[in-house]
Amino acid sequence: MKLILSSCDFDNAQSRITILKNLPKPIDECIVLFIPNEKATAEIIEAGIYHSRLSAYGFSKENIFVFNHESPDDFRGLSVDVIYISGGNTFGTLKKIRDCDFSQDIIDYVKSGATYIGGSAGAHIATKSIAHVAEYDENNVGLTDLEGLGLFDGILVCHYSYHRKAHLDRLIAESKYNVDFLTDSDSLVIE
Repeated sequence: MKLILSSCDFDNAQSRITILKNLPKPIDECIVLFIPNEKATAEIIEAGIYHSRLSAYGFSKENIFVFNHESPDDFRGLSVDVIYISGGNTFGTLKKIRDCDFSQDIIDYVKSGATYIGGSAGAHIATKSIAHVAEYDENNVGLTDLEGLGLFDGILVCHYSYHRKAHLDRLIAESKYNVDFLTDSDSLVIE
């Protein structure tokens, strides 16, 4: 199992280098299942916006699967090298994944050897809990089960800066989980 967690994934030069160094094979050879954030619609997916974005990062267009929450069965049992969840609203993105019953599929892919790339919301979703993220993201979808996927043994504070220090200190003092943080240029690789 390999996780690559960051605040800004490919949009930050440092994080991009870390991702590229830790992929299971060269990026243009990796088969990726990209799970878009809560704003994704079938129309946006069909327009090819996500395919273009991922190919700009270096993935080959023929190796890109973009998950559609309206047809999750189409994305079960694929042979993929990478599962990638980028930024967005953490609560909304996790709710969309749960509503189509795809959480366990993500966990199974990672446990079967797919590398997990999580950027911001995607990093938070990989953790034990997203409850603390309410400090930064609005839970405007009414998500009540705030457990993450549990791939990372603890919780993260993404986009860490001195503005989030008091919250981080409080989490460290009060949390039942291990607490880690990522600045916008940090990445965390777990094997």
